[in-house]
Amino acid sequence: MRAENAAKTSFDHIYTEPDPRAFFTALRELDYRIPQLAKPHFTKFIEEYREAHRVEAPTVLDIGCSYGVNAALLRCDASMDELYELYGESPLTRDALLVRDRELVRRRFGLAKTSFIGFDRSRPALAYALEAGFIDDALEADLEHNEPTERQRAQLAAADIVISTGCIGYVTEATISRVAAAHGERRPWMAHFVLRMFSYEPIARGLAELGYETVAVEGVFKQRRFSSAEEQSQVIGTLAAAGVDPRGLEDDGWLYAQLYLSRPRTT
Repeated sequence: MRAENAAKTSFDHIYTEPDPRAFFTALRELDYRIPQLAKPHFTKFIEEYREAHRVEAPTVLDIGCSYGVNAALLRCDASMDELYELYGESPLTRDALLVRDRELVRRRFGLAKTSFIGFDRSRPALAYALEAGFIDDALEADLEHNEPTERQRAQLAAADIVISTGCIGYVTEATISRVAAAHGERRPWMAHFVLRMFSYEPIARGLAELGYETVAVEGVFKQRRFSSAEEQSQVIGTLAAAGVDPRGLEDDGWLYAQLYLSRPRTT
């Protein structure tokens, strides 16, 4: 585990349940909101790619997709508050949840000409997202330590756009560079929300070697509240060690992220 990750509370258990109820129940208590804040930026990014490349139906790869949250927000034009209501304290069985979710996708299919590939290490989360119809394909892999298989490389190579809202720090430049290079010649656009306690610089350097330019979008974005005073203290200590000022941000009780956009150079 990277030292920075040790500062954060572990929520590993909520990503391995057969359905998303534990995920949304736990994170609702902490006002987890980064997917909602990311939604308009991802929508704009997808439209920019569509216009720039004349690609009517781009394919989006979501790294660390868990139960397909980003895809659900985009595909169904849903909100985090709506998803919290749908899954919080729900008495439905997994099968009944899936029936309801498939109907939601059928009725509210937004971004209809966009395909979603979910990439995660949690097989239960991927299985649910795929069965619900939030994503169109699922990729279970550990690219931190392994090269992609031929099947995985083909899945990665299908991506026009790569997004994430919380995986950077758990995945590093090793994973991102393997994703970027999977196609061979063509490079996908990338939009990553990165907690301020993690540096995007190693990833940006790796992408630059593959022909990318990276820009940081102005502003910061709330991810969630700290789960405890201990977590807050540890994160602030990590920020201080990295020379990042937490005043007015993390010291007010929230984890904050920044958005980085990485596109292939055009010249």
